[in-house]
Amino acid sequence: MTEVQAALETIYRNESRRVLASLIRLLGDFDLAEEALHEAFRAAMEQWPSAGVPAQPCAWLVSTGRFKAIDSRRRQARFQALEELPAQAEALLSEAPDEDLEHLPDDRLRLIFTCCHPALAADAQVALTLREVCDLSTEEIARAFLASPATIAQRIVRAKQKIRGARIPYEVPGRGELLERLQAVLRVIYLVFNEGYFASSGAALMRTQLSGEAIRLGRLLLELLPEPEVQGLLALMLLHQARCPARLSASGEPVLLDEQDRSLWDRALIAEGEALVLAALQSQRFGPYTLQAAIAAVHAEATSAGQTDWAQIVGLYDALQRLAPSPVIELNRAVAVAMCDGPEAGLQLVDALLDRGELTEYYLLHAARADLCRRLQRYPEARSAYQRALALSQQAADRQFFQRRLAELPDA
Repeated sequence: MTEVQAALETIYRNESRRVLASLIRLLGDFDLAEEALHEAFRAAMEQWPSAGVPAQPCAWLVSTGRFKAIDSRRRQARFQALEELPAQAEALLSEAPDEDLEHLPDDRLRLIFTCCHPALAADAQVALTLREVCDLSTEEIARAFLASPATIAQRIVRAKQKIRGARIPYEVPGRGELLERLQAVLRVIYLVFNEGYFASSGAALMRTQLSGEAIRLGRLLLELLPEPEVQGLLALMLLHQARCPARLSASGEPVLLDEQDRSLWDRALIAEGEALVLAALQSQRFGPYTLQAAIAAVHAEATSAGQTDWAQIVGLYDALQRLAPSPVIELNRAVAVAMCDGPEAGLQLVDALLDRGELTEYYLLHAARADLCRRLQRYPEARSAYQRALALSQQAADRQFFQRRLAELPDA
């Protein structure tokens, strides 16, 4: 591979979404911008080996893609009146010279607000954001959400059609509307982070590019809108990300929180996350992300699992359940109760959840029940629960972990 090819691959990997976001802003159309992006990189492959990599490669790509799109539209409109061309494309012809693009604005946050517009269905918001902002393929999104690629592709197409047909503006909304739409944006950013931090399927437990992208989006959002719950979400992501160096064993299996080597945790990320969650809590205007971040901060403060203030964590889960009731939160609280009051107390809560039938297909409930039964030496029940978790899990690293736990259980 030549030096220019390597540079192009790096630029595509790190900057293609930024270039795409700028092209969408300039051209006003997702499909046209995507075509322009590919044309720009094709032109770079042809021209850069002889001309060299430009000093401002992103600006070069945006400028090249923009004018290739305009040329394409003009060719299509050869027999049409000029005024029938898209207004955005015509406006570009009278813009300032290319050097004004040297300091490109970062349009990716504008892009995510468009992808999370309330006129779009919730599943379409997530699919479109993962495709356009994070550059996941349709197949990757389908695997992440246990859907067929055709279903995901249809969601994305419908979302783009909705944006075009309803003339949804490609912009960051005004402050009043921004606050109303904030929860959808936070939810999508956190879903992106979760898919990177704990991949729902596939061979790898973590996809650090995704979680890193979500954190970067969280930082951008905090710059734009320094609201407590934005601080809370960013704190939550940072505090979880800090554990990444200790989350996998040498064989690639997940290492449970109470077994992790905490000396490997990233103390700089923890300090940043703790400062953010403290500021959010002091505002008295926080929400569920801040409370989850507070729980993560309690874990981060403990030098070992045995030093964890489990009573405080149970209290925070109580507050979280009142604010945002969820059976998954109840499950997490049950695990905390087991650490605070013993596995029998936790198992009673887990069994009550199981009896209600809300999480019967949730593999982590069965994994939690298996662990509690193992600790209580109720080995046949533990074996059955591990087998159920194994059957439901789509994650290779998790499956490997459950298989090892099963092998370690006594026969009787």
